[in-house]
Amino acid sequence: MRTIIIEDENLTAERLEDMLAKFDSNIRVLAKLPSVVETVDWLRRNDMPDLVFMDIHLEDDLCFRIFELVSLTAPVIFTTAYDEYMVKAFKVNSIDYLLKPVNYIELVAALQKYKTLKSQFPQTSFENLLQLINQREPEYKTRFMISVGTKIRSIETDDVAYFYSDEKITFLVTREGQNLPIDFSLDKLSTQLNPTHFFRCSRQYLVGFQAIRTVHTHFKGKLKLELVPKPRQDVFVSGDRMSDFKNWLGR
Repeated sequence: MRTIIIEDENLTAERLEDMLAKFDSNIRVLAKLPSVVETVDWLRRNDMPDLVFMDIHLEDDLCFRIFELVSLTAPVIFTTAYDEYMVKAFKVNSIDYLLKPVNYIELVAALQKYKTLKSQFPQTSFENLLQLINQREPEYKTRFMISVGTKIRSIETDDVAYFYSDEKITFLVTREGQNLPIDFSLDKLSTQLNPTHFFRCSRQYLVGFQAIRTVHTHFKGKLKLELVPKPRQDVFVSGDRMSDFKNWLGR
């Protein structure tokens, strides 16, 4: 398989390349490209790769600009922290959308999906096939069924303040301050909740917009979140997600 990685963070691109090699040593990364300009130039001068890995925010523009400037017919796996662009991504050549930091298991699932499509539809162009696959926009979760003792309770997503992970258990915190364990990982929740309303600020916390009372600047360039209800520990925005968080907060 021949692929290119479109990513403006060198360490992230190298980590992705290492994971691809771990999955299949025959995967050839033809180029790692940090910008729209360099990507367009490369695509104009080279044969189309079999698969493209693409970040959303690049050095000079959003990646969607690439589709406007050049005919990119290869399938794309998006690897990005910008979950608010998920719907738009699925309107182009996307076969999957992985949130950073990319989880190896989810990457393997995306690659297996690509291989399955390729084997099952060998005579169909990916461009036409993907149009059929992605006609339906993602449906976001609107409620959770929670077991409380011997009772089962339904909680609307609008009544959730935030989610957090502790000792490998995920908890849902209601706006009234109830902490309830749920059978979802934060990684899974990140793909099922409306990205306009929820943001994965760290490995431990997925916060709702309405739960944020104040954002404080902190030493070492971090951001500290004051949430309502008050969490059991201080909540910070990870350094690699700070830019994404500010964009999300200011939408």
